Amino acid sequence: MQAAYELEGKTALVTGAAARIGAAICETLHAEGAHVVVHYRSSADRAQALVDRLNSERAGSASLVQGDLCDMQRVPQLVDEVLAARGRLDVLINNASSYYPTPLGTATQAQWDDLFGSNARAPFFLSQAAAPALRERHGCIVNLLDIHADRPNSEHTVYSMAKAANAMLVKSLARELAPQVRVNGVAPGAALWPEHYLDDADRQEILKRIPMGRPAGAEQIVRAVMFMVTGSDYITGQILAVDGGRSVQQ
Repeated sequence: MQAAYELEGKTALVTGAAARIGAAICETLHAEGAHVVVHYRSSADRAQALVDRLNSERAGSASLVQGDLCDMQRVPQLVDEVLAARGRLDVLINNASSYYPTPLGTATQAQWDDLFGSNARAPFFLSQAAAPALRERHGCIVNLLDIHADRPNSEHTVYSMAKAANAMLVKSLARELAPQVRVNGVAPGAALWPEHYLDDADRQEILKRIPMGRPAGAEQIVRAVMFMVTGSDYITGQILAVDGGRSVQQ
């Protein structure tokens, strides 16, 4: 049985796509026939290496856009650049995210602006800029969220609030953009480990709260994203938790 939404010949923009889950999403979209536009902020070498690898597999099948998603002038320009180069936009994956603790009493306005900027404001304004093109192509948006949008993470109040705003964005845009555009979300729990912190004791404590007993790898998250892109033309406004059962724990 064919997928409900075929990717052959379509254009997909993935934010924060130079490495980790973003890069894995790009690789899978590319394998399904899409032209992938890899967005990055500062990881130029990794982003270029990914695009070079994809283009070596299929010439002219991947390209780059660069921009700080907290720069409100730059956000709509990213969509303009994709449309100028490709003439279409079919899939938007809002993956880029800042993530770090902001213990109460230490949080700064700069941290607030960064966490809300990358996790809530940029996905909204990027989706707004992309909406006309996505409507024209009957495309879709998938936002990467976090189970902590619903269950706050200790010492991550600002991040959790920003992801909660993103979750409401999924539901609101699903109403605003229907029936032409589907909008859904994928909410990982422990998916890969953060690159910059968490010691072994912290990791073991997290694993105790995951019924499946292990963190998700990129593959599990990518499968959920791909289901939201290609799995059904009737699912919209939904957020799929991919957390090994962690969200059902106390």
